[in-house]
Amino acid sequence: ATRPEVVGEFGGFAGLFDITAFKTMDAPLLATSTDGVGTKIDVARRMDVHDTVGIDLVAMVVDDLVVCGAEPLFMTDYIAVGKVNPERVAAIVTGIARGCEVAGCALVGGETAEHPGLLGDDDYDIAGAGTGVVDAPKLLGPDRVVAGDVAIAMASSGLHSNGYSLARHVAFNIAKLDVHDQVSDFGRTLGEELLEPTRIYSKDLLTLIKAVEVHSISHITGGGIAANVARVMPANLALDLERSTWTPQAIFAWLQAQGNIAQSEAEKTFNMGIGMLAFVPASAAQLAIVALQACGVQAWVCGEVRERRADEHGDAEAKG
Repeated sequence: ATRPEVVGEFGGFAGLFDITAFKTMDAPLLATSTDGVGTKIDVARRMDVHDTVGIDLVAMVVDDLVVCGAEPLFMTDYIAVGKVNPERVAAIVTGIARGCEVAGCALVGGETAEHPGLLGDDDYDIAGAGTGVVDAPKLLGPDRVVAGDVAIAMASSGLHSNGYSLARHVAFNIAKLDVHDQVSDFGRTLGEELLEPTRIYSKDLLTLIKAVEVHSISHITGGGIAANVARVMPANLALDLERSTWTPQAIFAWLQAQGNIAQSEAEKTFNMGIGMLAFVPASAAQLAIVALQACGVQAWVCGEVRERRADEHGDAEAKG
């Protein structure tokens, strides 16, 4: 996973990236983000499948970068293991490289560290950091959102990489299932469903930003829809979210039913079927949906922005 700006043959202690081309911007801003994939690692270990969590890692990093309008440029990764298993490490890195290809960014370096005595022989964790660039006049954010804007939802691929402490507790401790057990609701094994990689939206969103006027974007991760929407909207505005406009994937209803999880708790923990929300003028909604569908992203209008009432509390009002 590389880009032409990557500079090689320099000694191997740091990654180099040529940013000369970005001097044409009015005021280039570097954006940076770092993340991991949390306890989804446990599912990979139970399945002994390690070539997808790297995709999750890239998604969690680059999709945080792109919400401000930044193009992801490069990533570095960090893999901590109890004992180096070359095949497993290679599988993890393969996933990271594949994710970077989908995201359009370069993988310019990484570190694998062995922690005997601290981690068990089969234990590992991964983290990554990414850098992107955006021209200051094109920076997206809450200040651009106005009453009358509509929210364009983009379907998630499933749980993505959030809520796995609760999902694992329900699946393994309450339902007492094994990752290899078939679940009819999913049409595949529990492990295959839980290990479904996080969707990488960076190229799709950059295409959207070029196609229509986008005001702000929210990456729906930990905290769910309401908490993440609040981060990209002015305090004096509210989003009326029309729940009737979509049906979350089977995994969400299954977890709620098996774990007797209240709707409010589920919505604070999971993405409930939406990976990204983009706020655009109502007049641009249809073109936005067409542009995203052309990228293979299922998208729809899921709500409208309005002025917040004086007595109103909360982030996103539920309707329907």
